[in-house]
Amino acid sequence: MNVAVRFAPSPTGHLHIGNVRTAIMNWLFAARHGGSFMFRLDDTDEERSTQAFADAIAEDLTWLGLTWDRFARESDRYVRYAEAADALKAAGRLYPCYETPEELGLKRKAMLAQHRPPIYDRSALRLSDADRARLEGEGRRPHWRFKLNHADITWDDLVQGHKHFRGADLSDPVLIREDGRPLYTLTSVVDDLDFAITHIVRGEDHVTNTAVQVQLFEAVIGVEGEGAVPTFAHLPLVAGSEGEGLSKRLGSLSVRSLRTEEGVEPLALTAYLARLGTSDAIAAAGSLAELAEGFDFAKFGRGTPKFDADELMRLNAQVLHAASFAAVADRLVALGMDGVDEAFWLAVRPNLSRLSDAKEWWAVTKQAVTPLVDDAGFLSKAAELLPDGVWDDTTWGVWTKAVSAATGAKGKGLFLPLRRALTAHDHGPELKTLLPLIGRERALARLSGCTA
Repeated sequence: MNVAVRFAPSPTGHLHIGNVRTAIMNWLFAARHGGSFMFRLDDTDEERSTQAFADAIAEDLTWLGLTWDRFARESDRYVRYAEAADALKAAGRLYPCYETPEELGLKRKAMLAQHRPPIYDRSALRLSDADRARLEGEGRRPHWRFKLNHADITWDDLVQGHKHFRGADLSDPVLIREDGRPLYTLTSVVDDLDFAITHIVRGEDHVTNTAVQVQLFEAVIGVEGEGAVPTFAHLPLVAGSEGEGLSKRLGSLSVRSLRTEEGVEPLALTAYLARLGTSDAIAAAGSLAELAEGFDFAKFGRGTPKFDADELMRLNAQVLHAASFAAVADRLVALGMDGVDEAFWLAVRPNLSRLSDAKEWWAVTKQAVTPLVDDAGFLSKAAELLPDGVWDDTTWGVWTKAVSAATGAKGKGLFLPLRRALTAHDHGPELKTLLPLIGRERALARLSGCTA
């Protein structure tokens, strides 16, 4: 199956988990079928779009490993949209309207008061050339609407199944603003045709847009003579933990916040969002390729999936627990752990929820620690029994057996005081692997109640 997909965010804010989930689905679907993934910026909203947000989106996608095969920005393609608009005008499918926003608002209120759907009444089609000249002489500039043909609109959605809309129930959409700038409905259709996009994967909030765009696809293909209407997949929208909708205003659920403030691993986030709302169990994955191999739209349910931060962090821990030293070595050094080695990583990784947690155990093994002393006499005896020679993962067992024999301490009464003295923590990595990293000198000082 030939597959070409696109992710087309607006650079008006940071990516949140809802829209990055769309990017992940597109990427995995393309990877599953050996297709291409396009990153396209929907940046025709010039008042709100910024290069800073565009750069941030690209950075987030790169961090997640969602590399793209093609890139485009709509602001570079105004000439192309004008060509398509001219062809639609010539075919009688794009017509000028002169109502002000206030006039349209009054029409809408009147229709709602009459319990009628607020569908544009096409009064602009009844204007004569003289009427239009008079309105433009008054300083009015037209916006341009696409004339729907009122035929039934159907498609087979990869997630939602068969979809059906009556064209007569839809309002002719505005495609070009009064200032001449094209709107998303037009630009996305032209782009999808020009870049031969085969599948459009997006949120279910676009279903009504799709009904309109199906006819627009057909109209542009009709006037330009080439292209095909893509296949659609509309995914249920992700809600917050309390069922609230997500938006760019919820900064706490932005990809940037999750990676820079919460310490989320990219593979944890992709695995979580890829399986959220599907029949698959949410579990860590070893790679994007593994996620792609099992990707199937048939697995998605129709219910609203809810984002669970605790479950994401559980996956985050699983990803770290399986990570090799080679995969994290540079990042550990960047966190200030100069000279870090694989022995340290293997010792501490089973206890990490975030990579930054490793700094705490680096300090325990390499820096001064103020021990927690419960029983100075017990610790003094333990210090006397510290083995000499080279320490390895058998040292802890040999030493604690000797301490138990000498003091009678067992179980928690044996192990907890030693852990608190050696690490200043009640919990942590296994001491059989941590003790050799602490070393005899530091261990002796801490058992003696000194900072070391």
